[in-house]
Order: sequence, then C-alpha cells, then structure tokens
Amino acid sequence: MKLLALDTSSEGCSAALWLDGQITERFEVAPRGHTRLLMPMVRELLAEQGLSPSDLDALAFARGPGSFTGLRIATGVIQGMAWGLDLPVVPVSSLAAVALNAIEQQSLGEGDGIAVAFDARMGEVYWGTFVCRDGLPEALGNERVCPPEAVALPESGAGVSGHWFGAGQGWKYRDAMPQAVTEHISGMDDSLVPRAAQVARLAERGFHNGEAVSADQAQPVYVRDEVTWKKLPGR
Repeated sequence: MKLLALDTSSEGCSAALWLDGQITERFEVAPRGHTRLLMPMVRELLAEQGLSPSDLDALAFARGPGSFTGLRIATGVIQGMAWGLDLPVVPVSSLAAVALNAIEQQSLGEGDGIAVAFDARMGEVYWGTFVCRDGLPEALGNERVCPPEAVALPESGAGVSGHWFGAGQGWKYRDAMPQAVTEHISGMDDSLVPRAAQVARLAERGFHNGEAVSADQAQPVYVRDEVTWKKLPGR
C-alpha cells in the first residue's frame, strides 16, 4: 500500500509516505511556512521512491483540532489531490497523532493513558484522552475545547490500567489544570506536535477499518465550531 499523509495542524509542517509498512517523512517547524514547504516535501518524498502521484493508493491528513489556517491548508491540498487522482482520503485526529507520538517516544505500554492538550488560544485548550491498545491510541470519549481549569480524565474503569502521560503543547497550562488531573500524570512532554509520520500510521489502520472518505467529505474538524461575535454598538 502506498499512502501519502500531510499535517499542517500546528506550527509543524510535515508530509510522510507509507510504503508497504515503511515510513519516510519530511518535517519542519515553520509556523508561517506551511504553504511554501508542503508541496516541495510531497515532491521530494515521491521522487525519493521513484513514484508519481498516480501511484498512490490513498491519502491522509491531520483533520484537527488545531490551527484554523493550518487545517485549511492541508485540507485544500488533500482535496485537490483526491479529486485530481480519484483517491480515497483518511482523516486522522491531530490529538490522536500526538498520542501515538507519545506512545512511541515514551515506550508506553498496554493500558497506559495519554492525555493530550493543545493550546487553543483564547484561554482554552483542545483536550482528548486515549488509552494504549496494541501500540496504538484508542480514544476515550469525545475531543473537546475548554479552559485548562475544566479538563478531566475519564472515570475510573474506562480501560486505563497503567499510568497517565501528558502530551502536547497545551500542557504549558498545567498549573491551571485541576489537581484531580495533574496528580495522576506521571510523565509529560509539552513539546510534542502532530507529525505526518504518525498520521500515516493511524491512517493505514483507518483505511483497512473502512474509515476512508471521498474528497468532498475530507473536512477539517475545528471542535470550536461556533465563534460568537458581539455586535458593535451602532452597527
């Protein structure tokens, strides 16, 4: 299977190629460089393997939550390629991608929990909890956006039998998080951002689980879907 994955949901920009179980990746931290960097990364990955876009079997992208502008960039590129090449697309949670990154970097084991937090701006975090199952993250509940003071771990018995690990840049707000959460966290890495390599691995599983969609259904997930604008006086 040949699958191309993209991520521009954070300050990181990356592309990865899954080729029959082997992953190659291009990654760069460039908060304002996604548009400039993404397509050259794709071309380099394909050229390195002697492939053309028409050789691909599927596409994948980090669908959010994350940077609104970044999500639109990856979504636009993926939709354009999917329509042009008539390829299926696997949307992957950006929070799940960071959870997988934590599992791999920290050698987390079966039953360990991963609490992922992204900085959502506006005094809030994107929050998702996962449990390690067979080396991959399994979501525990819905992703949400909330103030750091409102984050919570799943009720006991949710499947987490090991320790909890905190991952993602939203953990810089850990001092504002409830003690009921932080007292259960035995390790933490607030430098982790989504990367296309983890998106590709999750997408390969998702593809075989029937999670691929058509180009028009490949949409970003903002979580914060509604932004309330106050009407200015006299307008």
